[in-house]
Amino acid sequence: MERKKNMQPKLHIKTGDTVKVLSGDDKGKTGKVLSVNLEKGRAIVEGLNMVTKHVKPTANNPQGGIEKKEAAIHASNLMLVDPKTGEATRTGKKPGENGKLVRYSKKTGEVING
Repeated sequence: MERKKNMQPKLHIKTGDTVKVLSGDDKGKTGKVLSVNLEKGRAIVEGLNMVTKHVKPTANNPQGGIEKKEAAIHASNLMLVDPKTGEATRTGKKPGENGKLVRYSKKTGEVING
């Protein structure tokens, strides 16, 4: 019997990570990841990639208007910032103390929480 494959893509970033933007209008800026969409491979980063949305009046927001909000950035344009050194780094996975895979910084070799 063939083992069922997990088709969920894995990303190098998680919600709550601090990331650096590698390309686009916000290139070089850093921010905290608010959410990750695994299906689309995109993440929303706090205060970056701001877009203008026109909002219709609703029962909750009777005024409507124009709002600025964060839009998703593709994960390939984001790089994790090592919490100890503050530099952008590539990540890898290796078995931890209890046999579970843990993320680590390829630059320093330190295990990254989460």
